[in-house]
Amino acid sequence: MGAIVQKIEKQINWSGVILFTLGFWLSGSLLLDLVIMPCLSATGIMAQEGFVSASYVIFSIFNRIELVCAALVLTTVLVFRHYHNFTEKQQSWATSLSIALFAIAIIYTYILTPQLSAYGLQLNFNLFNSFNSMPQEMMSLQGSYWFLEVAKLIAGMSLLKLFYHSACSVKIDD
Repeated sequence: MGAIVQKIEKQINWSGVILFTLGFWLSGSLLLDLVIMPCLSATGIMAQEGFVSASYVIFSIFNRIELVCAALVLTTVLVFRHYHNFTEKQQSWATSLSIALFAIAIIYTYILTPQLSAYGLQLNFNLFNSFNSMPQEMMSLQGSYWFLEVAKLIAGMSLLKLFYHSACSVKIDD
Protein backbone atom coordinates (compact mmCIF):
# COMPACT_ATOMS: atom_id res chain seq x y z
CA MET A 1 0.00 0.00 0.00
CA GLY A 2 2.85 2.29 0.58
CA ALA A 3 4.04 2.08 -2.99
CA ILE A 4 5.60 5.23 -4.23
CA VAL A 5 4.91 6.14 -7.78
CA GLN A 6 7.58 8.21 -9.36
CA LYS A 7 6.92 10.17 -12.44
CA ILE A 8 9.84 9.80 -14.78
CA GLU A 9 10.04 12.56 -17.28
CA LYS A 10 12.15 11.89 -20.29
CA GLN A 11 13.24 15.02 -22.02
CA ILE A 12 13.66 14.86 -25.76
CA ASN A 13 17.09 15.96 -26.86
CA TRP A 14 15.92 18.50 -29.43
CA SER A 15 19.46 19.49 -30.35
CA GLY A 16 20.17 15.86 -31.21
CA VAL A 17 16.95 15.59 -33.20
CA ILE A 18 17.72 18.59 -35.38
CA LEU A 19 21.40 17.69 -35.82
CA PHE A 20 20.51 14.15 -36.90
CA THR A 21 17.67 15.30 -39.17
CA LEU A 22 19.73 17.98 -40.90
CA GLY A 23 22.72 15.66 -41.26
CA PHE A 24 20.55 12.91 -42.75
CA TRP A 25 18.69 15.28 -45.07
CA LEU A 26 21.68 17.23 -46.37
CA SER A 27 23.85 14.14 -46.83
CA GLY A 28 21.01 12.44 -48.72
CA SER A 29 20.66 15.48 -51.00
CA LEU A 30 24.39 15.59 -51.68
CA LEU A 31 24.47 11.84 -52.36
CA LEU A 32 21.59 12.12 -54.82
CA ASP A 33 22.91 15.24 -56.56
CA LEU A 34 26.64 14.53 -56.62
CA VAL A 35 26.83 10.74 -56.81
CA ILE A 36 23.67 8.99 -58.00
CA MET A 37 22.52 11.35 -60.77
CA PRO A 38 26.00 11.85 -62.29
CA CYS A 39 26.51 8.07 -62.28
CA LEU A 40 23.19 7.54 -64.04
CA SER A 41 24.16 10.15 -66.60
CA ALA A 42 27.64 8.74 -67.15
CA THR A 43 26.35 5.21 -67.71
CA GLY A 44 23.75 6.34 -70.26
CA ILE A 45 20.77 5.28 -68.21
CA MET A 46 19.21 8.74 -68.58
CA ALA A 47 18.77 8.11 -72.31
CA GLN A 48 16.79 4.90 -71.80
CA GLU A 49 13.06 4.71 -72.24
CA GLY A 50 11.96 4.11 -68.64
CA PHE A 51 14.27 6.63 -67.01
CA VAL A 52 11.68 9.41 -66.71
CA SER A 53 9.20 7.17 -64.89
CA ALA A 54 11.88 5.72 -62.64
CA SER A 55 13.32 9.14 -61.80
CA TYR A 56 9.83 10.46 -61.01
CA VAL A 57 9.35 7.64 -58.50
CA ILE A 58 12.81 8.17 -56.98
CA PHE A 59 12.39 11.93 -56.66
CA SER A 60 8.81 11.65 -55.40
CA ILE A 61 9.92 9.36 -52.59
CA PHE A 62 12.91 11.56 -51.78
CA ASN A 63 10.72 14.68 -51.85
CA ARG A 64 8.35 13.10 -49.33
CA ILE A 65 11.32 12.29 -47.09
CA GLU A 66 12.44 15.91 -47.49
CA LEU A 67 8.98 17.11 -46.41
CA VAL A 68 9.17 14.99 -43.26
CA CYS A 69 12.69 16.26 -42.51
CA ALA A 70 11.67 19.88 -43.14
CA ALA A 71 8.61 19.51 -40.90
CA LEU A 72 10.77 17.98 -38.16
CA VAL A 73 13.34 20.77 -38.45
CA LEU A 74 10.61 23.44 -38.29
CA THR A 75 8.99 21.71 -35.31
CA THR A 76 12.32 21.50 -33.50
CA VAL A 77 13.08 25.16 -34.11
CA LEU A 78 9.64 26.13 -32.79
CA VAL A 79 10.10 23.92 -29.72
CA PHE A 80 13.46 25.59 -29.14
CA ARG A 81 11.64 28.87 -28.58
CA HIS A 82 10.81 27.58 -25.10
CA TYR A 83 13.99 25.64 -24.28
CA HIS A 84 16.89 27.53 -25.71
CA ASN A 85 19.83 29.72 -25.06
CA PHE A 86 19.53 31.62 -28.32
CA THR A 87 19.28 35.37 -28.61
CA GLU A 88 16.15 36.82 -30.22
CA LYS A 89 18.13 37.44 -33.41
CA GLN A 90 19.35 33.83 -33.52
CA GLN A 91 15.83 32.56 -32.86
CA SER A 92 14.39 34.70 -35.65
CA TRP A 93 17.16 33.60 -37.98
CA ALA A 94 16.59 29.92 -37.15
CA THR A 95 12.83 30.25 -37.62
CA SER A 96 13.25 32.00 -40.98
CA LEU A 97 15.72 29.41 -42.22
CA SER A 98 13.51 26.50 -41.17
CA ILE A 99 10.48 28.04 -42.87
CA ALA A 100 12.58 28.53 -46.03
CA LEU A 101 13.65 24.87 -45.90
CA PHE A 102 10.04 23.77 -45.56
CA ALA A 103 9.02 25.99 -48.49
CA ILE A 104 11.81 24.54 -50.63
CA ALA A 105 10.65 21.00 -49.85
CA ILE A 106 7.08 21.94 -50.81
CA ILE A 107 8.25 23.52 -54.07
CA TYR A 108 10.27 20.41 -54.95
CA THR A 109 7.41 18.05 -54.12
CA TYR A 110 4.47 19.82 -55.70
CA ILE A 111 5.94 22.01 -58.44
CA LEU A 112 9.40 21.11 -59.75
CA THR A 113 9.35 17.30 -59.71
CA PRO A 114 5.95 16.99 -61.44
CA GLN A 115 6.82 19.63 -64.06
CA LEU A 116 10.26 18.19 -64.81
CA SER A 117 8.75 14.73 -65.14
CA ALA A 118 6.02 16.04 -67.44
CA TYR A 119 8.60 17.65 -69.73
CA GLY A 120 10.65 14.47 -69.65
CA LEU A 121 7.63 12.39 -70.64
CA GLN A 122 6.80 14.81 -73.47
CA LEU A 123 10.31 14.46 -74.81
CA ASN A 124 10.21 10.70 -74.36
CA PHE A 125 6.91 10.25 -76.23
CA ASN A 126 7.68 12.63 -79.07
CA LEU A 127 9.51 10.20 -81.36
CA PHE A 128 9.68 12.66 -84.27
CA ASN A 129 11.51 15.29 -82.26
CA SER A 130 15.24 14.86 -82.45
CA PHE A 131 17.01 17.28 -80.17
CA ASN A 132 20.55 17.78 -79.01
CA SER A 133 19.78 19.71 -75.85
CA MET A 134 16.98 20.25 -73.37
CA PRO A 135 14.17 22.65 -74.27
CA GLN A 136 14.35 26.13 -72.73
CA GLU A 137 11.46 25.48 -70.33
CA MET A 138 13.19 22.41 -68.96
CA MET A 139 16.48 24.28 -68.65
CA SER A 140 14.81 27.01 -66.59
CA LEU A 141 13.25 24.39 -64.32
CA GLN A 142 16.66 22.74 -63.91
CA GLY A 143 18.13 26.15 -63.07
CA SER A 144 15.41 26.68 -60.48
CA TYR A 145 16.13 23.27 -59.01
CA TRP A 146 19.85 23.98 -58.65
CA PHE A 147 19.24 27.45 -57.23
CA LEU A 148 16.90 26.00 -54.60
CA GLU A 149 19.33 23.16 -53.93
CA VAL A 150 22.15 25.61 -53.18
CA ALA A 151 19.79 27.69 -51.03
CA LYS A 152 18.72 24.54 -49.17
CA LEU A 153 22.32 23.55 -48.50
CA ILE A 154 23.26 27.03 -47.29
CA ALA A 155 20.19 27.28 -45.02
CA GLY A 156 20.63 23.74 -43.74
CA MET A 157 24.33 24.19 -43.03
CA SER A 158 23.61 27.49 -41.25
CA LEU A 159 21.04 25.80 -39.02
CA LEU A 160 23.38 22.87 -38.47
CA LYS A 161 26.14 25.22 -37.37
CA LEU A 162 23.83 27.20 -35.08
CA PHE A 163 22.43 24.13 -33.34
CA TYR A 164 25.81 22.39 -33.18
CA HIS A 165 27.29 25.38 -31.36
CA SER A 166 24.25 25.45 -29.08
CA ALA A 167 24.56 21.73 -28.31
CA CYS A 168 28.29 22.01 -27.61
CA SER A 169 28.14 25.14 -25.50
CA VAL A 170 28.95 24.60 -21.87
CA LYS A 171 26.89 26.53 -19.35
CA ILE A 172 28.58 27.38 -16.09
CA ASP A 173 26.22 28.20 -13.28
CA ASP A 174 27.51 30.78 -10.83
